[in-house]
Amino acid sequence: MLSPLLLTLSLGVAASSSPGLVLLLADDLGYGDPGCFGHPSSRTPNLDRLAAEGRRFSDFYSAASVCSPSRAALLTGRYPTRSGVYPGVFYPGSRGGLPLNETTIAELLKQQGYVTAMLGKWHLGYGANGSFLPTHQGFDQFLGVPYSHDQGPCQNLTCFPPDTKCYGECDQGVVLLPLLKNNKIIQQPVNFPKLTPLYDHFARDFILRATKQHKPFFLYYASHHTHYPQFASADFTGKSKRGPVGDALMEFDGSVGVIMQALQDAGVENNTLIFFTSDNGPELMRRSRGGNAGLLKCGKGTTYEGGMREPAIAHWPGQITPDKNIGTGRDTLSPFAIVFDH
Repeated sequence: MLSPLLLTLSLGVAASSSPGLVLLLADDLGYGDPGCFGHPSSRTPNLDRLAAEGRRFSDFYSAASVCSPSRAALLTGRYPTRSGVYPGVFYPGSRGGLPLNETTIAELLKQQGYVTAMLGKWHLGYGANGSFLPTHQGFDQFLGVPYSHDQGPCQNLTCFPPDTKCYGECDQGVVLLPLLKNNKIIQQPVNFPKLTPLYDHFARDFILRATKQHKPFFLYYASHHTHYPQFASADFTGKSKRGPVGDALMEFDGSVGVIMQALQDAGVENNTLIFFTSDNGPELMRRSRGGNAGLLKCGKGTTYEGGMREPAIAHWPGQITPDKNIGTGRDTLSPFAIVFDH
């Protein structure tokens, strides 16, 4: 079977003068969390706009119901069992990672002349001297955290409002989590409440710089939101109607808005495909801090609908029919190939 990633390159990129590609991945976001998927209290105006102007997928499935296998499938277009990233996730003490002989979408796009960047949560291994990091997997630039943010001491995070520190339930790690720029530690421990603005600035600068240099670009933005324990910058803390998980979702939506504005300012919004989804369903054991699967059964860590079925949106002005809901089954093995059914 032709790889979905190769299908993308052969049908889409070649046919549209190398469009910009932006892949937005939320963390533990449930099918029922975004406003455009029916949540009455979520404020997600930018995701709502993407859905109204693009395609909303009502039957989109993750390849796994936990982080690392899902992300491996997303980047390679292969079942995670075939790459060996299955069934669990990587930890700071893990020796393995996404095998370097796996071909990622970033590597394929680099062969087509794209500049590539990855932001946020990697969670596909660290390796000796950073050998499994994004810069060894096809990405020219990386700014982010190699692990999940709950895998280290929750130095400046809270488990329960208003200010109860994380003891016991989510403060399991002993290694202070690092923020990396490419392979270099630039902050340790990470100041998570101030992290998203750094990501937003990097994303905007990457898009504007690539466009100024007349280079096609691929941006993979894997947000830490809305994984437990949630955090948000001062502009979003306490601003939602859903507590910390709502604040985190609002900040993620704000990042979507920053990227959309950058595309507009660069004059490439009509030549850029944006694809949004989540790695897996909500962690319902966290109750109000765990997200919402809507009417679907169960959540993260299960193979029921709530763990595997994710919100997804494809947006490409002039190429994708606006406000068209797609009910046929799709999955994280083919994030870009699916839009060529329009």
